[in-house]
Amino acid sequence: MTHSEVQERKPTVKKNNRQGREKAGVVKPCKQTQQQERAERRAEALLRKLEANAARVVETRQEAPAYYIGVDVGDRKSHFCMLNAAGKVVIEESVATTREALTAYFSQVKRSWMVLEVGTHSAWISELLEGLGHRVVVANARKVRAIYGNRRKNDRVDARTLARLLRVDEELLHGIRHRGAAARQSLTVLRARDAMVQVRSKLINSMRGLVKSHGRRLPACSVESFVGKVRDAIPESLKGALAPMLEQIESLTLSIRKYDRSVTVLAKKHKETGSLRQVKGVGELISVAYVLTVEDPGRFRKSREVGPYLGMVPRQDDSGDSSPQLRITKTGDRMLRRLMVTAAQYILGHHGEDCDLRRYGLRIAARGGKNGKKRAVVAVARKLAVLLHRLWVTGEEYEPLRNSRQEQSQGRQAAA
Repeated sequence: MTHSEVQERKPTVKKNNRQGREKAGVVKPCKQTQQQERAERRAEALLRKLEANAARVVETRQEAPAYYIGVDVGDRKSHFCMLNAAGKVVIEESVATTREALTAYFSQVKRSWMVLEVGTHSAWISELLEGLGHRVVVANARKVRAIYGNRRKNDRVDARTLARLLRVDEELLHGIRHRGAAARQSLTVLRARDAMVQVRSKLINSMRGLVKSHGRRLPACSVESFVGKVRDAIPESLKGALAPMLEQIESLTLSIRKYDRSVTVLAKKHKETGSLRQVKGVGELISVAYVLTVEDPGRFRKSREVGPYLGMVPRQDDSGDSSPQLRITKTGDRMLRRLMVTAAQYILGHHGEDCDLRRYGLRIAARGGKNGKKRAVVAVARKLAVLLHRLWVTGEEYEPLRNSRQEQSQGRQAAA
């Protein structure tokens, strides 16, 4: 057999082998066929979404409201604007911001869609209006630029803008959900305690500063033992001026202890706080505040969503190739965010146990930089918030070094 004959027969052998593999189903489909199949699957998924949205639109049209009402809530008087289905202004009026006045007026209005901005009165007003049969949306004022960025901002214009946004697209309002009445009532105990703690801290700092201005210093001590240790250390010339402050600090300490006993009762009432207290650095106060603030763990599809909810993720202002590094958003509940930071500081401090959270924070702090330690504290606080939600949902036993052990076992397997 000559060399030319072998060259002529090679393509025939390859062709026959390929045909045989195709018959046996071994050969993979070509790239063009795969792309076509993916396009067909995407088209089918898109059609299913369109059908679902169409059904949702039909359902919405069947529940069409009588009016679209925007309410600009004031401390004493609230302005509202009422639109009909065509978007025409039916009436613009004001009503006193009281339960009696709001009930007397809006109980006479047919079932409508109403919107108001989140604020001091939004929780009880939305609850009251829903009880009258209306559908209420509480708008996130920080995200409604059409209102806070308006050059001609007043109560009447704001109410009209809210009503028009509600009529066009509810998503433009970035609606929020208020907690239930029971959770709000329990949170009032925690917020009252928090206010007293802040007042006591200011009084203690003021006393130290006043004594220091006279060339003397008060001894270092804990807040709980401040009154007993400082009473005899105050200079005789300043005792007359500082004695009333010392009495107030002592009174506040006793009141805070009463609130602490109430927090203990709340912790026993909410059994789910026990799984959160497995983490060293999370006590009754933080666990109760977390459970009452989040209220429903199912509101988050993933535990990672708790970080943005508490405002512990960086703001974003990207544009093209520009991606500046910004501070955290600081949205959400301020008290719970501060408690998370307090727990993170304990975890990273001298008394914190060796755990994944601590190691994670120390790695960030080791990078150095101007704000390395601050970033580490915020990062650990965010991770802690995510961890607490996970423990709450799953009810699992907390393992301080779970990730580290998994990484070590994976390293051994890779080495083997």
